[in-house]
Amino acid sequence: MGKQDTGIGLVGAGFMGRCHANAFRSVAGLFDLPLQPRLAILADASDDLAEKSAAALGFARGTSDWRALVSDPEVEIVAITAPNALHAPIALAAIAVGKTVYCEKPLSTTAESALAMTLAAEAAGVTTLVGFNFLRNPMIRLAREIIAGGEIGEITGFRGRHAENYMASPDAPHSFRTDPAGGGALADIGSHIVSMARYLVGPIAEVQADCRTIFPTRPVAPGSAERAPVEVDDMTHALVRFETGAAGSIEANWAATARHMDLSWEISGTKGALAFSQERMNELLLWSDRPGRSGYTRIDSGPAHPPYGAFCPAPGHHLGFNDLKVIEVAELLAAHAGGDNPGPDFREAYEVQRVIEAMQRSDRARGWVTL
Repeated sequence: MGKQDTGIGLVGAGFMGRCHANAFRSVAGLFDLPLQPRLAILADASDDLAEKSAAALGFARGTSDWRALVSDPEVEIVAITAPNALHAPIALAAIAVGKTVYCEKPLSTTAESALAMTLAAEAAGVTTLVGFNFLRNPMIRLAREIIAGGEIGEITGFRGRHAENYMASPDAPHSFRTDPAGGGALADIGSHIVSMARYLVGPIAEVQADCRTIFPTRPVAPGSAERAPVEVDDMTHALVRFETGAAGSIEANWAATARHMDLSWEISGTKGALAFSQERMNELLLWSDRPGRSGYTRIDSGPAHPPYGAFCPAPGHHLGFNDLKVIEVAELLAAHAGGDNPGPDFREAYEVQRVIEAMQRSDRARGWVTL
């Protein structure tokens, strides 16, 4: 029996849209799934852009009307890579007609709207998945197994950072990322390290944060001499306390000179420790205190760490950023077909948004905020 054909509708053809399209094209050749994704419709800002992007990314047709994409009977899964402010209306429209929704992070621009999306999806019984694709790394899953198995004892501390340099220049222009309705370093990349902290250590109970704007103005457009005020953070540092009793810190910084992809963390336990950096994403460091052997041991990713083996039969050959999205899409399709949903679903993404907003409130109040 042939695999069920499943129509994909993609909203947005920027960096993450291309990443999604690549994953949908690649997944069937790497994973044995009950579904065969079919790239049905791509929506972009204009008909011309949509048609060009559809042809380039392998979609059957393009449209400038995301509403038409959502309601089209050929589309069963709606993938959203549009600017953050559009996530809620697109997702709610898709939920209303019973479609599976695959949304990039952050889920929405506020916790209030993220909760509305969550409740709508849960009431409709639709499958949802949010694109925190760094959680798909086999090394991150291995770390979670090590922690859950008690190998490093009771977790006492977490230090996490997501730092990049794409806004390190004062002449980096405004974009949807700097829109006060849904931008800032904390919401944009901080959501990744918050999701990682929750995935590995558990719910965050209290926060105290300092949000800083490094550059008070930026060009209104690339190359423009006109500048406009910046009303979002370029850098945030937060102290965090977990429900487990562990404590630590989280940093989000998109103006970190010399850093390309420093999504990193260290976790301390009563028996050992773990350390990881996305810049060396195929390695996990595990510390133990053996007499005469005290120190970190490097664990290289390989077929013993599923689903690495779907990509390569030999260890040490390395996965890449786009491979993580392929893994995510494989899990999305399995969940759409009725299998277990590994998340993060809308509910978990809402919880991440709650942490982000608690940090923002803490900065304004200059004190601790309890979630």
